[in-house]
Amino acid sequence: MNSSQITRRSLAAALGAPLVPAAAETHPNVLLLHCHDLGQHLHCYGVDGVNSPHLDQLAAEGVLFENHFCSAPQCSPSRASIFTGRYPHSNGVMGLTHADFAWDLHEGERHLGQILGDAGYATACVGVIHETRLGAKRCGFESYVNASMAVPMADAAIARMKEFAKSPGKPFYLQAGCIEPHRLPRRDRDADQDFLGVNLQPDTSRGVTVPPYLKDTPGTRAELAELQGAVRHMDAQMGRVITAVRELGLEKNTLVIFTTDHGIAMPRSKCSVYEPGLRTAFILRYPGRNGWHGGVRHKHLVSNIDCVPTVLDLAGVAVPAAVQGRSLAPLLNGQLYTARDRIFGEITYHDYYDPRRSIRTATHKLIVNFSSAPAFMDPSQSWRPRADTIVPANHALAYHAPYELYDLTRDPWEQHDLSRDAASASVLNQLRLQLVEHMRATGDPILKGAVTGPLHQRSQAWLLG
Repeated sequence: MNSSQITRRSLAAALGAPLVPAAAETHPNVLLLHCHDLGQHLHCYGVDGVNSPHLDQLAAEGVLFENHFCSAPQCSPSRASIFTGRYPHSNGVMGLTHADFAWDLHEGERHLGQILGDAGYATACVGVIHETRLGAKRCGFESYVNASMAVPMADAAIARMKEFAKSPGKPFYLQAGCIEPHRLPRRDRDADQDFLGVNLQPDTSRGVTVPPYLKDTPGTRAELAELQGAVRHMDAQMGRVITAVRELGLEKNTLVIFTTDHGIAMPRSKCSVYEPGLRTAFILRYPGRNGWHGGVRHKHLVSNIDCVPTVLDLAGVAVPAAVQGRSLAPLLNGQLYTARDRIFGEITYHDYYDPRRSIRTATHKLIVNFSSAPAFMDPSQSWRPRADTIVPANHALAYHAPYELYDLTRDPWEQHDLSRDAASASVLNQLRLQLVEHMRATGDPILKGAVTGPLHQRSQAWLLG
């Protein structure tokens, strides 16, 4: 038996003894909270400059996954993976869903809201829906409140839970998401966007934490102080919702999940398949079962496509055969769990076509670039970005190499590309073969050539009459 398959409480399971829940449980309620552009930029994930006491408390009471990754480092594709349990190139959302970007879920894709609704759950959504352009009904929600800023999102989520609390015999699924800490429009809408928008304030009360992949400059520090202020604001509103779960008497039988779509909107993070772009927060708490609460931290490699099967396992609902994620329930239950030995990331479209695919193991990462675009896609939404990267030193003159290889044990921030290093040829080829195997098994269309987006197809149709 491989040691990676055994959790600290799995001895009883290994000996064939049944694992008994801490108390008799009914179908749990599910509260899934999410925000934009956070990555792991929380104090409980080791970012000292951030004030996030409410989410830190959720982690202290629940379970935090230290090595949780999104499938894609941009909004709609990652969210589509969270709520379908499938990779973007499989579920159809290979770019943004709004405006003329116009990507959407394939017709037959099943959203978590649909699956739980069909299983008898009351379903509701508040705030951000960015995994489809067809709205709440496409996702299986019986009700929807369009309140995406953090304060009205929290208000509406609490109001909806109060209604659910009046019908304790029927389990509910409530999905609630806010925009913050996404960059926001200023009062002058022609100005660059920043993390503060109109109403928020920078936060330097704990100092400013500059991640090692960014240059420590006044501009970088100013932006990060703004980001810290936005995170503090988001945390306070998520805290209001989490507190309401307890005050409404729902805590014991409610699975609370907090997560985000991808990394922070700083250079070489959001819109990149480097570590800061793909590492994301994933915290859960379910007091009704041992192993699902109590300040546990797991180091296993896990993906956001694992969210759907985990929720369904706890809810006692069959996991659809098309789901590509792996349930974390055995790990949390203290049963045999086969840990992932690799994580896959992808980007095809965001602001523009810049297809990349990646494979990450515990020690190395391979990135394959399918275009000669700039070395990283700028997520600043600013005409004059204030933060600079260490690598590349000059963004204006740097473009993708065909492929990149990094030794994550020695170089966790991916500053030294080893793809041309003869001593790394063996691991490079091994990762290449594993990545190709994954892409073939999941039907990645980029193996057949360039992927055309919805706007290309619409413009082509117009041009040809």
